[in-house]
Amino acid sequence: MIRLPQCAMALAAALVVMPAASPLQAESREMGEFRGMKPTEYPTWFKESFLDFTEDVNEAAAAGKRVMVLFHQDGCPYCNALVERNLSQRDIEQQVRENFDVVAINMWGDREVVTVDGRPFTEKNFAAALKVQFTPTILFFNERGELALRLDGYLPPERFRLALDYVAQKKEREIGYREYAAARAPAAASGELNRQTFCQQGAADLSRRPADKPVAVLFEQKQCPNCDILHGKVLIDPETRDIARRFTCVQLDMWADTPVVTPAGERLTAREWARLLDIKYAPSIVLFDVGGSEIIRSEAFFKIFHTQSLFDYVLSGSYREEPSFQRYLSARADHIREQGRNVDIWR
Repeated sequence: MIRLPQCAMALAAALVVMPAASPLQAESREMGEFRGMKPTEYPTWFKESFLDFTEDVNEAAAAGKRVMVLFHQDGCPYCNALVERNLSQRDIEQQVRENFDVVAINMWGDREVVTVDGRPFTEKNFAAALKVQFTPTILFFNERGELALRLDGYLPPERFRLALDYVAQKKEREIGYREYAAARAPAAASGELNRQTFCQQGAADLSRRPADKPVAVLFEQKQCPNCDILHGKVLIDPETRDIARRFTCVQLDMWADTPVVTPAGERLTAREWARLLDIKYAPSIVLFDVGGSEIIRSEAFFKIFHTQSLFDYVLSGSYREEPSFQRYLSARADHIREQGRNVDIWR
């Protein structure tokens, strides 16, 4: 059954990593451009749902299918990529249509949603209760309305196919998705972890970190094409690197027996810690505050603006006042544009 905590929305927090312009300066500057938003036309074969999930689950089960709930928002380039890069491929579309009833939910919408335990929400309150921080977020439910798999953020086609196979074949009854995906991960040329200059690589004692620095842990693996992209195209950005250097950062092979002392003082191997944190993908970036509490993680494919913003969300302390990462993103983009700088969320 879906069990949902209540989650309150707060006003967008002030950003501290960039000095705010005075009113006179703001008036004299031309507003920067906002680039990268992409409108998306969702497939007509998505289910026309009344958003009563008991009904949706039962109808899907009667047809030998499962329910796939897609959270999206207007202008989201990652949602656009899901439709135009993933679902536009014949084999992916065919697999989705044969195995799932797809229900689309606007994470800022006002339609009523009723969960399988009879609790009513608006779309936006439902998204908040499930702590949906990225779009697209996809939840797959089994025939009893139980969560089979959750995907937070956009996954490229080859990784998306793995997720579809896992749920369509009901593999969650046999194996965790982390192990399932690792056994089928495509090989790459690189046989070693990418060495990142602002991160320690290997054994680490994060309980002895500087008291004023948050923690960034990059869980990766060898022969990882997406790890190569993260380092070669995203973390190479100078502004992102400048923000990331203000963290105590460590790179870990998620399958290695490298000794680690966690921020909470637990002595584990990297493999054990990854399993404890339920790390499913390489690369995953997990960010902790100065007190050692996990604040947010990235498991999906992100470009420069969103990756940079993840670090800044924790570094600035904005998470304390703004629990919605999406609202924070909007505020951060506005703040940058007020300085006369352009924001390109798809660069």
